Amino acid sequence: MTKQISRREAIKAGGAFVGFAAIQIPEWTLPAFAQAEEVVPWTDVPGTYNPNPPTGNRSLDTRTIQRSSFITPNEEFFAVQHYGPQQVDPATYKLRITGLVNKPVDLTLDELKRRRRMEQIAGFECAGNNPPRLNMNMGNARWAGTSLSALLKDAGVKPTAREVVFFGADKGTEEIAHGAGVQPQKYEQNFARSMPVDDATKPEVFLVWEMNGAPLPAKNGGPVRLIVPGWYGVCNVKWLNHIHVQDTRFMNRFMARDYVTLMERKVGDQVIWVETSVNRMRLKSMVARLTRSGNKYTAIGVALNDGTPLRPVEVRVDNGQWQPATMERANTQFSWKLFAYEWTGLEPGEHTIVSRATDANGIIQPEEADLQSKRSRWENNGQFVRKFKV
Repeated sequence: MTKQISRREAIKAGGAFVGFAAIQIPEWTLPAFAQAEEVVPWTDVPGTYNPNPPTGNRSLDTRTIQRSSFITPNEEFFAVQHYGPQQVDPATYKLRITGLVNKPVDLTLDELKRRRRMEQIAGFECAGNNPPRLNMNMGNARWAGTSLSALLKDAGVKPTAREVVFFGADKGTEEIAHGAGVQPQKYEQNFARSMPVDDATKPEVFLVWEMNGAPLPAKNGGPVRLIVPGWYGVCNVKWLNHIHVQDTRFMNRFMARDYVTLMERKVGDQVIWVETSVNRMRLKSMVARLTRSGNKYTAIGVALNDGTPLRPVEVRVDNGQWQPATMERANTQFSWKLFAYEWTGLEPGEHTIVSRATDANGIIQPEEADLQSKRSRWENNGQFVRKFKV
């Protein structure tokens, strides 16, 4: 089962080779994309699958990822909201910094933009991404803004500070009850996440107002959002309008009751169950797209992690040996990491392909079966076995 790539896709991917026909270079000398190339569809994806159902959220159809897909266009970058999308007027926008600081801050968007500018490529995924959802809540973009560390330094964080809390403009009503016999009551809650001061002041963390060279779209958190490279999407607070520094742990739905992972850990000779709030991305990879040119197959995939250096991603076809993939040169520390694997010769019939990532510390992306010690749907980084037919 294959689908021939469209003329438009071929021109976009291999436009540099269009002029070769005019100078009569033999076809066999051209790269694969200049020849007839077909997309091999995944047989484990329903034909009616819609990556963007009418929910107000937006996903990236990972089946479209190619070597040229290093930067995700703004209109394709995934977007998830818990209290619905927000429209914040840039002209009246203000950012407050309060709490354990020597000089509380109140800045307009123009005042933020006058601060020292920094740019960085960062890719991340939703903490709820998983193979059954085809890992479609992910993206990679070039962000521009200003350093959070420098901003907090100017505000003068006090020595007693423990956590930095980030509040978004989005809010909603939650039913909350604690204790036996206590009736739930409704309370208005802002979306908010926190992190330790040491993490918040790392040089890569910044506030952004620009995405891929354009003003940050409202759907993606404009006019200002937090970007924490190497952390899951929920930590990158959208519509950011308030930063509060405090000396106690911050607890709300999104830090203490939701986005919490229950995992088995061994402490000494004892096994205990530990609850942790979702934060740094766990090592992950997936094969996203498969194409065929004659008897040559090319798999394109993507890896994500917390910024720890990676060894080459490995790919296995059917039950064969793990083989190293080629990592794209454009990959950076906090970007998503594109990879490609090419091979020839497949017998007709059903086949599988899977990837696994390994970091410089020797940590290997686990098989799905190895995640049984985890009891929540968050942070699913299991290997994603794809199925196809020749």
